[in-house]
Amino acid sequence: MPHRKLDRRFVLFTGAASLLATPALAQSSRNIASFVSQDWQDHFDTLGAASIVADTKSRALHFWTADTYRVFPTSVPISEVLTKRGYTSIVRKKVGPDWTPTASQRERYDWKYIPPGPENPLGTHAMYLSWPAYIIHGTHDTRKIGRPSSDGCIGLYNESVAQLFEIAPIGTQVRII
Repeated sequence: MPHRKLDRRFVLFTGAASLLATPALAQSSRNIASFVSQDWQDHFDTLGAASIVADTKSRALHFWTADTYRVFPTSVPISEVLTKRGYTSIVRKKVGPDWTPTASQRERYDWKYIPPGPENPLGTHAMYLSWPAYIIHGTHDTRKIGRPSSDGCIGLYNESVAQLFEIAPIGTQVRII
């Protein structure tokens, strides 16, 4: 194998390549480091029919039943002001939800009603919580998952929310942390 002489161009090229790779490596290690494993016993007295912990810091939704444990990546609220934390439950579920913005969303963004379909920000499925205007739902915009991008809700990929929709019964206890 021929020996490569270290010349100035080679050093500059490899140095530039390593600098370009550094942000990607830092991002991937930060994403891995931010994930926090959860256990339902740390949040609820009983498992109940099903339990969900939506962890806004690690951007993951954890779901348990007696024989199932699943984790789904999520979007989270864009600000602390919009992030409601505490205990709630799933009170209603809908396939093909329509969306009506809250009064504050209409005022801030001039958003209007959107019927079910590809333009709907609730995606293909929605699970409404006992807190008014807070929903676990899908999204057609996959760029939102893993980011602070919602106006208060917990968003999942449409495929993920469809899976969760099938296994999470009405009455599922939910904790947002």
